[in-house]
Amino acid sequence: MRIGLLTEGGYPYVSGDARLWCDRLVRGLGQHEFDLYALSRSRRQEDEGWLPLPPHVSRVRTAPLWTAEEDGVTYGRRARRRFVESYGELAAVLCAAPGIGGPAGPGPDGENGADGENGADGSGAGAGQLADRFSSALYGLAELARDEGGLVGALRSDSAVRTLERACRAPGALGTAREARVPDLLAVAAHLERALRPLSLDWYGDDGLGATDLCHATAGGPAALPGLLARHFSDVPLLVTEYGVQLRSHYLASGPDAATPAMRALLAAFHGRLAAEVYGRAAIITPGNAHARRWQERCGADRSRIRTVHPGMEAARFAEVGEAPDRADPDTLVWVGRTEPSKDLVSLLHAFAEVRKEEPKARLRVVGAPAGPEGRAYLGHCKALAAQLFPDEAEGVHAVGDNPVAFEEIGGPEAPTLADAYASGSVVVLSSVVEGFPVGLVEAMLCARPTVSTDVGAVVEVIGGTGLVVPPRNPRALAEACVALLRDPERRERLGAAARARALELFTVEQNVAAFHGIYLEIVSHCPVRRVVLDEAGEPLPFAAPAEAHVPGRWTGPTARVVSRGGPGWALGASLGPTPVRATPLAATEGAL
Repeated sequence: MRIGLLTEGGYPYVSGDARLWCDRLVRGLGQHEFDLYALSRSRRQEDEGWLPLPPHVSRVRTAPLWTAEEDGVTYGRRARRRFVESYGELAAVLCAAPGIGGPAGPGPDGENGADGENGADGSGAGAGQLADRFSSALYGLAELARDEGGLVGALRSDSAVRTLERACRAPGALGTAREARVPDLLAVAAHLERALRPLSLDWYGDDGLGATDLCHATAGGPAALPGLLARHFSDVPLLVTEYGVQLRSHYLASGPDAATPAMRALLAAFHGRLAAEVYGRAAIITPGNAHARRWQERCGADRSRIRTVHPGMEAARFAEVGEAPDRADPDTLVWVGRTEPSKDLVSLLHAFAEVRKEEPKARLRVVGAPAGPEGRAYLGHCKALAAQLFPDEAEGVHAVGDNPVAFEEIGGPEAPTLADAYASGSVVVLSSVVEGFPVGLVEAMLCARPTVSTDVGAVVEVIGGTGLVVPPRNPRALAEACVALLRDPERRERLGAAARARALELFTVEQNVAAFHGIYLEIVSHCPVRRVVLDEAGEPLPFAAPAEAHVPGRWTGPTARVVSRGGPGWALGASLGPTPVRATPLAATEGAL
């Protein structure tokens, strides 16, 4: 079958998010044909280039999400009226609803979204009507962009800001929305323009996503918008995979210091409504863990269409360490990851001070690189704290002191590879206060190492009963769990063996690829794209699309043309080729591979 893989800031770029997972998925499904549709996040990302692509990737189309030049499109009177109607409807929904497809969606702490109100009439039925209005407005804007050649100029116009202001001042609008001032309106309008840039792309015709059998969005938010439009215009089924919930990421990034209350309310409403629309239209949703699944269900996803697919790790790179667990230093604790405040290394250092009181020979290795400027500053703070908590110790008056805490990076003499870092200790520790899917824990499990972790994110789901779990921000509990394992080598060996067996069963590349292969077949069997093959005269050819048409290759004659049943009218003309769509400033760059 032909898969349209949709990414945002990810594959095939060298520095993209989830690039390894996408690359493994594409390479593992060589029996299918892939078309890549990638939204880039920055010029730097584009300049760094792509990963090497396998031969069954037949097309790559890219568009910059980080910038958009004026499209030069001049709307006539009718088009301007259509824009004001659709954009006004979109703004009205954002001002009238808490932001989720249900009566009251989750905020950043899992409570009700926005100000906790229900729909416009305070009922679930009202919320459902608002969801329908959001859908109508979104697809109305998409159809306008298709018909007129773009939306960029209209979304940046004074008319858009005035329309948003009218919605905020309308009777019945949220109290926080009514408080929006001109700078807030300008910022919200700019954010909406950026988020809606995929609507102006020319990806949705017979020569683009309309020709695929399935769209697979590798994230929610902007990455899923092209899939929504392919479904709307050509009835192509949509699969959405989220290893990190986009709505949750938005909530975490838009704290009180990042925006005013009015901006936060309006943007939370937009992202919440978009998440509900994506979940509602997707044929199947595949969260990476139960934590993400709970967020999706609270945002309106149908449980019957959710399939949890855990990320897959390459087990071979850890096989040597996992099959020889006795290499570990029995007195050493290891922490591996990116140094940043959310990892709470401060609590880990205080916990290790308690460990040293019980086990004076214990040592701690902190292995990892800082995550950006904030991470570098945090790493410096942690090193200073370690020097204060653990003054250099020496066995005698003539010996050189040695701090029991070592800060290292992968590639150094003590840890040349990631597997060597895990092999250096008998217990692996995770002290995070915020965590999605704990990749580091899975790597430690593949190395047959017992773990002590904080109860955050998907930690409990990942380790099962193969490690110890303590509350976050509790150094004493963390220390007690570490001491318990340091003092019991038989328990360490037993937990490590169970951890490796669990990881090999649930978290390998092979199980991940096999799961998506089955899901692809399930979707195509239940939601096939109905296509009509036209002859030279534009008449339908009966029985012209046999079952083997799903096999990569050209099975129709050179004069036949395939269009999606129920597709847009401009794709069903009598001409031999599809009606061209005028190029937009965001027109995709296409490379035939």
